[in-house]
Amino acid sequence: MTETHPTAAGEALVLREDRDGIAYLTLNRPNQFNALSEELLDALQTSLDAIAEDRGVRVVVLAGTGRAFCAGHDLKQMRGRSERAYFQQLFRRCGEIMTRIMRLPQPVIARVHGIATAAGCQLVASCDLAIAEEGARFAVSGINVGLFCGTPSIPLSRNVGRKQAMEMLLTGGFISAAQAANRGLINRAVPAEQLDEEVLKLARTICGKSSASVALGKAMYYKQLEMGVEQAYQFASEAMADNMMLEDVAEGIDAFTGKRPPHWRDR
Repeated sequence: MTETHPTAAGEALVLREDRDGIAYLTLNRPNQFNALSEELLDALQTSLDAIAEDRGVRVVVLAGTGRAFCAGHDLKQMRGRSERAYFQQLFRRCGEIMTRIMRLPQPVIARVHGIATAAGCQLVASCDLAIAEEGARFAVSGINVGLFCGTPSIPLSRNVGRKQAMEMLLTGGFISAAQAANRGLINRAVPAEQLDEEVLKLARTICGKSSASVALGKAMYYKQLEMGVEQAYQFASEAMADNMMLEDVAEGIDAFTGKRPPHWRDR
């Protein structure tokens, strides 16, 4: 297990443990419901940067300690400041980390329990995949303290329908894990006792694929989302042609026709 950015008490803000090609990143501010302090954001950035360069990691699982996944920004820390420049930097920093998750070559799975609110819900929406326990709840609740969740609205509105997103943003109300699954915010909700098993099953399935093709495909997927249909088809055609040039494709086809498991190369 790797610890990053220890607190004054010596406790790590982000825990990392690697097992069988899966990097488990765990937010570790349980007494604060894993609120995203400046220090925790820095620790998460450091961890993601390290994983991006780690060829041994095929999938990332993002989780939280204690009773919650993540309660969003640290409001007490924010309340201690009053400079506009500080808040500009804070929200931009958070947005950069959410974008880093999207640009990471490895798929990121959110393992959600308890609550995921405001920037915590933003974190779930920014992950490539998400599985939650049935008792988990989600909200973009900044409006309840007078702060419209502008930056969380970006990934939220790219996951769920516009009117559903606006209702969450304007009311600050919670939705259940079942509702989150129905709206596309998460992939599925499972009983709490099955959460780790379901996350591991999904992670292992992805680990069994070509990491080079997964990385290429993930980058292509997010880029084409911002394009018009015709441009997206042109871009995807070029990406698939690049994909076809990978040694893993030749190996995959030969394995399929030869009725044997493929032997992928490292990313």
